[in-house]
Amino acid sequence: MACRRGALIVLEGVDRAGKSTQSRKLVSALCAAGHRAELLCFPERSTEIGKLLSSYLEKKSELEDHSVHLLFSANRWEQVPLIKEKLRQGVTLVVDRYAFSGVAFTSAKELQLADASTRGEFGRERYEEKTFQERVLGSFQQLMRDSTLNWKVVDASKSIEAVHEEICSLSEAAILGAARRPLGELWL
Repeated sequence: MACRRGALIVLEGVDRAGKSTQSRKLVSALCAAGHRAELLCFPERSTEIGKLLSSYLEKKSELEDHSVHLLFSANRWEQVPLIKEKLRQGVTLVVDRYAFSGVAFTSAKELQLADASTRGEFGRERYEEKTFQERVLGSFQQLMRDSTLNWKVVDASKSIEAVHEEICSLSEAAILGAARRPLGELWL
C-alpha cells in the first residue's frame, strides 16, 4: 500500500537505547507491508563531514566542542536535498537520530536515566558515559514538552519484539497522516 508522500519517522533517544536495531527492523517491516521505506542514520558517516565526526566519536581525534556541534548540524543539512526528494517520491524514511539529538546532546540537562550502560559496547564512543547520558535524557524530556512536536514515547526497556510491534503500529499511523499533509520544514 503506497502513499503519495513518504513519512519521516525519526527514532531518538540516549545511546544504546536500541534505536539502530529498531530502525532496521522497522524498515524491514514497512517494506514487507508494501511500503517504500529506507533507513538513514545520523551522523551520516560516509560524507567528509561524517568522517570527521566518526573519528571524533571514536576518540581517534579531538575537536573543539562548538565545532563539533556545527559539524553535526552541517551533516544533517547536507542530507536535506536527499531527504526531501525521497519524501516527494513517496519513500518513508526511517531515521536513526536527527535534529533532536543535536539539541539534546548540546544542551544536556541532569535527570534520571534507566541504566543504558548495561547494553552491549556502551562506552566505546565518546559520549557513552552514564552521567552525560543522564543529561541527554533530561534534554530529550524538555523537548517532549513542546506540544507542537509529534513525539511518541516508547519504553525501550521492553523486549526487542514488543518495542518493534509498538513502533510499527505508531509508524503505520504516521505514514497515513503524512500522505495527507504537505511537506513541511524542521529546524535542523
